[in-house]
Amino acid sequence: MEIALEKSTETNASLKIKLSKSDYQPEVDKKLKDYGRRASIKGFRPGKVPSSLIQKMYGKSVLVEEINELLKNTVSNYIRDNKLQVVGDPLPDREQADAIDWDSQNEFEFNYNLGLASDFEVDFDAIPAVTAYEIEAGETELNSTIDELKTRFSGQANVDESAEGDMIYGELKQPAKEEGGEPFATKTAFPTKQIAADELPKFVGLKKGDTVTFDIQKTFPDEKSRGLATGLKKEEAAELAGEFTFTVDDVTRPEQAEIGQEFFDKVLGPNVVDSEEQFREKVLEVIKGNYGRESDTLQRLDIEQALLDNIAISLPDDFLKQWLLTTNEGNVSEQEVEEQYDAFARSVKLQLIKNKIASENEINVSYEDVLNVTRGMVREQFGFYGDDEQMGQTIDKIAQQYLMDEKGENYMKMYNRLSDDKVIDVIKSKLTLAPRTVTVDEFKELVAARQPQA
Repeated sequence: MEIALEKSTETNASLKIKLSKSDYQPEVDKKLKDYGRRASIKGFRPGKVPSSLIQKMYGKSVLVEEINELLKNTVSNYIRDNKLQVVGDPLPDREQADAIDWDSQNEFEFNYNLGLASDFEVDFDAIPAVTAYEIEAGETELNSTIDELKTRFSGQANVDESAEGDMIYGELKQPAKEEGGEPFATKTAFPTKQIAADELPKFVGLKKGDTVTFDIQKTFPDEKSRGLATGLKKEEAAELAGEFTFTVDDVTRPEQAEIGQEFFDKVLGPNVVDSEEQFREKVLEVIKGNYGRESDTLQRLDIEQALLDNIAISLPDDFLKQWLLTTNEGNVSEQEVEEQYDAFARSVKLQLIKNKIASENEINVSYEDVLNVTRGMVREQFGFYGDDEQMGQTIDKIAQQYLMDEKGENYMKMYNRLSDDKVIDVIKSKLTLAPRTVTVDEFKELVAARQPQA
């Protein structure tokens, strides 16, 4: 076997592989003998099929299969052993491959086009300081959050007269549209927030026993709200038209939850706090934790941009565009590749940088690391509190099942997330971080400024 790498530019190369009969024939003969032992052909006893017949029946397919496997391993091993920074996948020369005469050739030559990323170094000292945002969360945010919680955990109060935002219960009717037809009648509830603004005044000020006449399509313009108002499926509600009557049976109004132990337990869990002062402290702690995560997310974006802005990497752009078209054949157009290429190239460069940082700092992720992170996710999602043995077993069971689901894709998602987190932690430890305190509104403006423009 002969292998030669020829670089035409810093980022483009071709890998030429020449195979002689001695490279593949021993394995081909071995497989054909195995076929002969297992073949069941009429007129021959098992294991007694002539080798010439086996060669005729299976020889070419076994040869092609063995050479393809040999090429795959050879290319993969060469890239690994020579530490080539390949991007995309090697693209074989299809014209050359199609010209092969598998019936008569003994020697074969194959050519693979490779896309390479240029060499680069990660010099943290050359990267400017990255801002570390600390978001101020005080009484304003605390009071606003508590008001939202009081509304979220609200109850319902019966009222004498309807107003905007109320729920109106009653009987909805429409006479038969034609003689002998079926009239429409059902008990239902109208959420006034679903009623069209122009029609809403008809439903304000209603009392028990009042009847209102209205056009159902004007009052509930879209099929979904019409379905909610009538209790029908969306398709059935779409056919409703004309005037209906609604007779009021009852009116309820959302009522904010009252500050007290029942409210504390609903929000934070049973017996976590037992006073309003403790409740406010705990909620403020949660708010700061949430803002801290938002700040970390923004800082991660800033760190990634700083890496891209200060570490120069060249990519084989034409090769990668061709590779994207080839690997997504029929699913993307050349125009779509052009439109999406900059974002793709950005992600490739960023992953190359992170991979190098992970390698140079010997960052590893174990199964136990992934399981621990998944345990934390399960606790948060299901609201598990406490650390007793039975609860721990339940959490472990749910976490392990989650990681096995989706044919292991969930495990890889968690693995990649944890690996990325570890790389970011290393970067933070090596970069200069410049603390900056901002208000909630200032932080929202910073986030908005980083959103892609439509």
